[in-house]
Amino acid sequence: MERELSSAGWFQGRSVDTKSWLEYFESTGLHAHPAARGFLAEFGGIAVDISGPGVSRSREPFEFDPMQCLGEEDRFMDWSEHIGRSIFPIGVHDLGRFFLGIDEDSSIYLVETWLASFGRMPEAMENLVLGVRATVIDDGAA
Repeated sequence: MERELSSAGWFQGRSVDTKSWLEYFESTGLHAHPAARGFLAEFGGIAVDISGPGVSRSREPFEFDPMQCLGEEDRFMDWSEHIGRSIFPIGVHDLGRFFLGIDEDSSIYLVETWLASFGRMPEAMENLVLGVRATVIDDGAA
């Protein structure tokens, strides 16, 4: 897992400026909790280009750029309200096919018209890199 992350530019102790991301989403009504702030400071701007067979699904690329979630603020707010967790946008999965979010307990979510979880960090990162299928929380078929 560390090989894929370091190839994408991550290193222990990495910290990037998140101010513009956080200010934008704050202006839309999405408030960044400490887990989102910490995650984006460490992983923001990282794009992991992976493919091939995984543990329980194909390994698919992902990018930790919350600006890839522009225009989807309502989706994050609706799912947050629905599950009683504050899900903040952190990027995209499978070249933008799905959105990624993080809650205040550092659980990473696949966000679409349905919701699934990759688990809590650091296991969630391992699941993303190794191609472990996210656990569906709500299939959106209400």
